[in-house]
Amino acid sequence: MSTMTSPAVATSRRAAQQERRRRLGPLSALSHAALLLWTVLTVVPILWTFLASVKSEDEIFGDAWSLPATLRWDNFARAWEQAHIGQYMLNSVVVVAFSTFGTMLLGSMAAYVLARYPFRGNRAFYLLFVSGLAFPVYLALTPLFFVVQNMGNVPLVGPFIGLNTHAGLVLVYIAYSMPFTVFFLAAFFRTLPTAVAEAALVDGASHTRVFFQIMLPMARPGIISVTIFNVLGQWNQYQLPLVLLQERDKWVLPQGIADISTAAGYDQDWSALFAALTLAILPMLVIYTVFQRQIQSGLTAGALK
Repeated sequence: MSTMTSPAVATSRRAAQQERRRRLGPLSALSHAALLLWTVLTVVPILWTFLASVKSEDEIFGDAWSLPATLRWDNFARAWEQAHIGQYMLNSVVVVAFSTFGTMLLGSMAAYVLARYPFRGNRAFYLLFVSGLAFPVYLALTPLFFVVQNMGNVPLVGPFIGLNTHAGLVLVYIAYSMPFTVFFLAAFFRTLPTAVAEAALVDGASHTRVFFQIMLPMARPGIISVTIFNVLGQWNQYQLPLVLLQERDKWVLPQGIADISTAAGYDQDWSALFAALTLAILPMLVIYTVFQRQIQSGLTAGALK
């Protein structure tokens, strides 16, 4: 029966798609044109950056789209060693790894409690988290500087979490990323079925065990999506490290790239600059490419359930 009806089902689906395209008409063509324009505006600068990273300066300022006579991999060597991009990248990896882990751990627990446990003030706490999305962090840079500076005066732990420390920057990144994490994951946790969790509680499992062994694996698509967004946002963050990290050996990658582009005025090493930009773009491009399907499924899972 299924083999007999499958052609009819496929035909009806094609007919429905054709009818949908007919009804959309110009709107569909306009949306495709907008997507094509957006793709060009996004892809072309990235391709040009990759091309310029293996060119000499004369070739960069000559024909912008010409292929290099020889691939100059020494541009990456100069960026890595002379411009210390390797050290800055290592600093970024350490900071982003710890801050993302802390954000996802604390954010997922807070979102789960706010989504699944009714208590007095639940809505107020949720709105307090969400209100952070409407408050640009740049407006708080001055008070944030003094808060982190005062954290450095705390006995014993102060030297590790104050200004010019990666731990202090990690704490700021966690606080900076919490509103979006709680907002997204709370909506996702609300869509998960409660029967499995209730059965585990009846069998004697603690609330902690239910969260880590049952609910968290069920929320894997949403967890992966939010994790990738946090990694991208924290990797590209420039303003917060600029204010909180003033010692060169503590700088992260965006600070290092900005230093290459401004240190020597018109005499900077443009080839090394584009090589550094390529090194900064490639890890995030690889991560997004590898986890593209998980990101899409996580963004749509809550809406489909």
